[in-house]
Amino acid sequence: MTSLLDAVRRHAEAHADANGLAQTPIPGLTTVRATVPSGLVHAISRPLVCLVLQGSKHVTMGTRGFAFAAGDSLLITADVPTVSQITRASVGAPYLSLVLELDPTVIADLAAQMRDAQPSDHAPVRVDPTDAEVADAALRLMRLLERPASVPVLHAQLVRELHYWLLAGRHGAAIRRLGWPDGHAQRVARAVALLRAEFAQRLPVERLAAVAGMSPSSFHQHFRAVTSLTPLQFQKHLRLIEARRLMLSEGTTAANAAYAVGYESVHQFTREYGRMFGLPPVRATKAARSKAEAG
Repeated sequence: MTSLLDAVRRHAEAHADANGLAQTPIPGLTTVRATVPSGLVHAISRPLVCLVLQGSKHVTMGTRGFAFAAGDSLLITADVPTVSQITRASVGAPYLSLVLELDPTVIADLAAQMRDAQPSDHAPVRVDPTDAEVADAALRLMRLLERPASVPVLHAQLVRELHYWLLAGRHGAAIRRLGWPDGHAQRVARAVALLRAEFAQRLPVERLAAVAGMSPSSFHQHFRAVTSLTPLQFQKHLRLIEARRLMLSEGTTAANAAYAVGYESVHQFTREYGRMFGLPPVRATKAARSKAEAG
C-alpha cells in the first residue's frame, strides 16, 4: 500500500519548482523537497502544520530552536518570524515534507462541536511526533491528487477531517485558540492580513488597531503577545523578506528593491537588511547566488 512518504515523493518529484515547492490543487496544501541542506531562510510563517517525512530541519523563533525529523510535526499557530534551515537532505534521500495551512474557520466550527474548554495560551511554535490519525488523513488527501476529478468533490471533507484529528490530538490545545471567534489571535490576524496586503504603505497603529477592534494600547500589547513582534517590527520583517526575494528571484537592484517595499532611504534599508540577514544587500545576494551555483 502507498505510504504518505511515497505519495509526497511522487508529487514533489513531478511538480516541484526551482525552490523545491509544489503547490497542490488543494488550497493551502504544499509539498516540499530538497536534495541538499539549505541556507538560512527568513520568513513570517502563516499558521500551519508541517509533517516531516524524510530528512531533518531546524527552526528558530526568537531565542528558541526546534530540531525535527521524519515522524515529527512542526506546528505554528500564529504569524511569527522564523529562521529555518534544512539540515539533512541528499539526492538519494531528499528532505520531504507536507505542509497544510490551518483554516481558522474550520477550526472554529469543529471546536464548537467538540466538548473542550476555552483554550489556554500556548507557545506559537512547537514540535511533536505526528499522530497516526493525522498521517492517515494526510495520505488519503494526497491520494486524491492521483484522481483529479475527485479533488473538487472530496478535498474539503478530508481537510476538515485532518483539522479534526489535529484538534483531537496532542496539538489540539495549541490550535484551538486560532478558531476562538473573538479571541485575541483572531483579532490580531485581521491586522496581520492588512499588514501583509499593504506592507509597503505607511500603516498607522490606529488603523491597525481599528481593524482588530482594539484600542491602540491594547492592540500593541496583544499583537506582540501573539506574533512576538511590535507592528512596526512585523512590517519591517515583511519588507526586508520581500526585498530579498526581489533581489534573488528577479534581479532587482538593492536601491530599487528598497523603494519597491516602502523604504525612503537606501542607507536605512542597507543597515536594517544587514542586521536581519547578516550581510548588506549586495554582498548577501552575491553570497546566496554563489551558494546556489555551487549546490
